[in-house]
Amino acid sequence: MPARPLIGLSTSQPTETSGLGRRFSGTSQNYAEGLAVVGALPIQLPPLPELAGEHARIVDAVLLTGGVDVHPRHFGAHPVRGLGEVDEGRDRYETELYRAARTLGKPVFGICRGVQMINVLEGGTLWQHLPDHARFWVDHAQVARPPTLGHEVTLVPGSALHAAHGERALVNSYHHQGIDVLAPTLRAAAHAPDGLVEAVEGDGLVAVQWHPELLFAAHPHTLSTFHAFMAVLHDRHAVRPTPSHG
Repeated sequence: MPARPLIGLSTSQPTETSGLGRRFSGTSQNYAEGLAVVGALPIQLPPLPELAGEHARIVDAVLLTGGVDVHPRHFGAHPVRGLGEVDEGRDRYETELYRAARTLGKPVFGICRGVQMINVLEGGTLWQHLPDHARFWVDHAQVARPPTLGHEVTLVPGSALHAAHGERALVNSYHHQGIDVLAPTLRAAAHAPDGLVEAVEGDGLVAVQWHPELLFAAHPHTLSTFHAFMAVLHDRHAVRPTPSHG
């Protein structure tokens, strides 16, 4: 693995309002800045499903970034009131990118929408609108802007995130969907005080519901999330010693 592993970032497709019909793709530079600080070389990947396999081949790992809601048809549900904007083109691309990366054994990281997409692609389901369910009393969609910290999470012992953060960490929270049924291939790595799963891990996978890229400059402890990503990446690419033949 190169000194600075190449990490491909999935991107959004914001709607242009000028009426010129131009199409754009991109994502917040904060993701790239966080990855660069911990020693990675980030690049943005345009959402072109026909190129997803090639994208997966050229990178060392993939980061599924935040964005609009995952369409509920991907987990066998009908849209309910409260579902936000969706982007089926992005859903299609990230599905192809994720499957290609997994086939190639490339680690995948997820942030916010990313953790939800990973859970769905691994066979889990989502709550479409958390405010509709009284059990989730924590403020998961905080109004306070970055870099304001929100609620606390409790990290699960034995997880990469626990090794990086310790038992508890203050994070932010900008989501209204969340993990309902956890995919069978994943394990919960963090919980909110109301019990909602806030992070997951799996074989070569780390994904969180919070946005560390919006916090680390003001709150250095949140950079630990990126360090957890990198630890999994380095473990995946660790060179195993060659057996000696005496």
